[in-house]
Amino acid sequence: MAELGALPRKGGGHRETLRGSRDEMFPPNWPPRLRTWCTIDNRVTRVAWLNRSTILYAGNDKWCLDPRVILLSNTQTQYSIEIQNVDVYDEGPYTCSVQTDNHPKTSRVHLIVQVSPKIVEISSDISINEGNNISLTCIATGRPEPTVTWRHISPKAVGFVSEDEYLEIQGITREQSGDYECSASNDVAVPVVRRVKVTVNYPPYISEAKGTGVPVGQTGTLQCEASAVPSAEFQWYKDDKRLVEGKKGVKVENRPFLSKLIFLNVSEHDYGNYTCVATNKLGHTNASITLFELSEPTSSTLLQEVKTTALTPGKGPGAISEVSNGASRRAGCVWLLPLLVLHLLLKF
Repeated sequence: MAELGALPRKGGGHRETLRGSRDEMFPPNWPPRLRTWCTIDNRVTRVAWLNRSTILYAGNDKWCLDPRVILLSNTQTQYSIEIQNVDVYDEGPYTCSVQTDNHPKTSRVHLIVQVSPKIVEISSDISINEGNNISLTCIATGRPEPTVTWRHISPKAVGFVSEDEYLEIQGITREQSGDYECSASNDVAVPVVRRVKVTVNYPPYISEAKGTGVPVGQTGTLQCEASAVPSAEFQWYKDDKRLVEGKKGVKVENRPFLSKLIFLNVSEHDYGNYTCVATNKLGHTNASITLFELSEPTSSTLLQEVKTTALTPGKGPGAISEVSNGASRRAGCVWLLPLLVLHLLLKF
């Protein structure tokens, strides 16, 4: 009679005694060492350990050349060996063969080595023009074979975009730019994740260009906002002449997606149509923006507005009543004199 046991070593652990045939899982979180044994009795005359058809040990004699396989015990009650630094090539059946006075007997344990997923090949970050096709690759190994998925990471992502090692995108758009995440999982350990950055290049598109009104002598600003990859370079024109910063009281402020044309002291000569041109290596676009005159209210205009308000018949609570005589009208306008004086001082 013989019993067979196998124990993955982790500085201790629970011993399992096996009868007959069994699969022994060897997860990657265990140290790579396995001890297996036969429990025998005094009727056994010969013992041997085999891996498939290869004899590892026969009694005390070592038949294999692998230094990782060592004999632990050969007594009247137990015959055990240990395999150190276990790897995937050690997977398979291990047989304890015993010879008794009557006939030989065998017991078998099957070692299954599990390997956590590992991404061994993945595409590099890529820059591509809008409308072209791309192919991303993510190759992973592990036991059992891992499942590979691709996911687009973006605020508008729709979740998983592929459940394959290869991700094909036909006619890529600017909305499909961003990070693409490859995940490899086989339930042995936590999934392994890596990312590929996809940059989609496209020509400039002016998204905002509005005219503005400014009084003479004030500061005025025209803004031109453009989306582009790579970022656009801005230029300003008037009457087919390019405007240069620092000349004629004009200042240009450029940011990656925004350009400002600033007039420090607007004159009559500054009013008119201006052209904003946004350019990158893929093309250019332009927009016309108008700087127009905005009149300031005069003192006479303000006085006329005040008189109109004072003489408007009122209806309902809090309404202004119509003035019935000259004296009352003069008294009603006295409170307006400080306001008019203040306005004239600010004007001149």
